[in-house]
Amino acid sequence: MTPGYFHYGPASVEELPKTETLPGIPPTKCTDRLNNENKSILIPAEKVAGETGRSSMMMATFNFMNSILGSGIIGLPYALNQAGLPFGLLLLIAVACITDYSIILLIRGGNLSGTNSYQSLVYITFGFPGYLLLSALQFLYPFIAMISYNITTGDTLTKVFQRIPGVVPGHILAERHFVILASTILFTIPLSLFRNIGKLGKVSFLSMMLTLIILIIVIIRADTLGPQIPPTVNAWAFAKWNSIQAVGVMSFAFICHHNSFLIYGTLKQPSLTNWSLVTHVSVGSALIVSAVFAVAGYTTFTGYTQGDIFENYCRNDNLVTIGRFCFGLSIITTFPLECFVTREVVSKLICSRDLTKVEHLVITLIIVAICTAISMTYDCLGIVLALNGVVSATPLIFIIPSACFLKLSSGRWFQGENLIASILILLGVFIMVTGLTMIGVYPQDCSHGAEMLYCADANISVTQPPN
Repeated sequence: MTPGYFHYGPASVEELPKTETLPGIPPTKCTDRLNNENKSILIPAEKVAGETGRSSMMMATFNFMNSILGSGIIGLPYALNQAGLPFGLLLLIAVACITDYSIILLIRGGNLSGTNSYQSLVYITFGFPGYLLLSALQFLYPFIAMISYNITTGDTLTKVFQRIPGVVPGHILAERHFVILASTILFTIPLSLFRNIGKLGKVSFLSMMLTLIILIIVIIRADTLGPQIPPTVNAWAFAKWNSIQAVGVMSFAFICHHNSFLIYGTLKQPSLTNWSLVTHVSVGSALIVSAVFAVAGYTTFTGYTQGDIFENYCRNDNLVTIGRFCFGLSIITTFPLECFVTREVVSKLICSRDLTKVEHLVITLIIVAICTAISMTYDCLGIVLALNGVVSATPLIFIIPSACFLKLSSGRWFQGENLIASILILLGVFIMVTGLTMIGVYPQDCSHGAEMLYCADANISVTQPPN
């Protein structure tokens, strides 16, 4: 093997020059591209890593966990409210297992096809129409995720700042628009301008530590605040009718496939064995954190649980204020991971070569600016999580990796491992159709910024749970 290259395909293939672009991407306006759609290739290491940076398996794991544990985690208690606590936990475990399996299936498909990106894999297997569909989904999911991150930042940090003496409603620090704009300029833009995703490993580690602090706070409040919340009807039902909508929220929380090839490429030794270990540790750890967070949040508020669990807590709770601050900071550090993916999709649609520094800067600023503008005009998080989970995350987790693997593997669809992939495709289609129906039938009320009535002792006995 040639040093500095990752080999995909037969060893007899001649070496490509280091100026070669990634395979399987349809022609664009750029002219410096070679047609290698049907060749096995040697991919320069810097192409996979996003320049020359490499990361250890531990740093790759932190990046992967950070990609999973984004804003979706605060919607998981609401998912249990939709599905019922016992059945919701079973669904959460199932979604995690399917996520783990399909991530590895995705990289295996890349190895079989000689590709190193999600877009290239789908183009090789399903041609230009499949490539366009995947590009739309790969752009849509992280793009909407970034919008949800900004919404969460605005909702969360404004309540934190209002605990500062002198900061009252109407103060500039209590205005969500100002908070979103300030966090974007000061933090998300500088972090999003990194060209190598491996450099975010330490930032992701910080985000994981913040998530653990938040988890501890939610557990403490489940014990101290939970007994004071009025009981609700069917709070402990085994299952509820709109469970499929809950799967959409869970899929949103666990989706990380759009980052898979990027993070895989940062490994110092990118092999399927190493990648499987990173995937198992990342998804397994995320499942434990997510399950504990979901149960603690739901058992605290039961039928009152909202799409953003922090909207359930009272504003004068100092311990939760610390949790809100940690979560806001965690979300800010997660934003750049999603920006990497949206920028990659846009750059490959415009030009299938490495971006110049000016192009990199301009595309990043445009993406961040559009996300910021939308998040400043829309503030209901629950519907964002559910729709993005059903429309974007479900096909990226269940359908597309399985379809690519079936197309590339030998044997019939009902034989061996192909049968599992076939079942996942059918399950994904069912979740998408049923989930969209449930979102229409059971729309979520959005009480953004409203103080819950049980926060006032005088009203605690007459508070009604949201519909």
